Amino acid sequence: MPPPGPLASEVSLRFAALDGVELGGVMFLPAAGASATRAVVINGGGGIPATHYARFARYLAEHGVAVLTYDYRGIGRSRPARMRGFKAVLEDWAECDCGGAIAELRRRFPNAETTGVGHSVGAMLFGGAPNAAQLQQFLFVGAHTGYVGDYRRGYRLPMAILWHGVMPLVTRVVGFFPGRILHLGDDIPFGVALQWARRRAGSFGLGQGVAAGTRAERLVAGMGALAGPALVISVSDDAFATAAGTRRLLALFPRLSPTYLQVYPDDVGQARIGHFGFFRQTCAAFWPRVLAYILHTPSHAGSREGQCRPPGRGMAFADGPLS
Repeated sequence: MPPPGPLASEVSLRFAALDGVELGGVMFLPAAGASATRAVVINGGGGIPATHYARFARYLAEHGVAVLTYDYRGIGRSRPARMRGFKAVLEDWAECDCGGAIAELRRRFPNAETTGVGHSVGAMLFGGAPNAAQLQQFLFVGAHTGYVGDYRRGYRLPMAILWHGVMPLVTRVVGFFPGRILHLGDDIPFGVALQWARRRAGSFGLGQGVAAGTRAERLVAGMGALAGPALVISVSDDAFATAAGTRRLLALFPRLSPTYLQVYPDDVGQARIGHFGFFRQTCAAFWPRVLAYILHTPSHAGSREGQCRPPGRGMAFADGPLS
């Protein structure tokens, strides 16, 4: 693993989604610049602006990895001047925005080994990108499908009320979901918010909320076709991406070859990590493991071998199902 080096630059950029819509992002460039041999694109969670991933991206760039963070249409740097009436659905985020980000990364680093990082529902969106096969490997953090039945028990009822009651009502009145005002992330476009509100079934397949011949069917088919290695990180106190939620998500990617890493708050001296904390500076102790994976470098640093901990705990890699 290379020692930390200087960050050459953080470049704000505009690039085109595959359908021509202009998106905003930031390229984190290592000192090697265009000659970087590893490059990463980060798909954020739904309604989470790309700025949330800046510290993590900066860390990777300081260790020689070029990173593109970007916002889906309607979010953050890709927000239109007027949200009310702005048209966007999840398939646009997957097919066009994620596809455009991959194309931009490949254009800038055509010879680099590339990794797709997906946080939360951002992992699912790689399945819709028609060029996702150009990514050599994947990293999923807190991956789930958004089904409230998979949430931790104490969160299911309040989140069901929020997603399936408050969200559609407020969205129809305002014209978009005002996440900023409600302190629930960024504002979410009308179409995406209503799709989110309709996500009530655990199954995700034909005849179960996905109709034949639709863009949703293509998204599910794309997840099923995507192949390659994937490091899947599960956070022990994540109330949304529980083991059940992550298993449900991974069942949609049967051709991926996953390696699992479970992390715990006390490994970084924190009371909690939750669904959003992995990318904060407080979890930087875990990042060398991710860097080692991206660089295809075996690493055992941070494992708790020889220390007395409950079975299944610690930071060691483990092939097999989540427990």
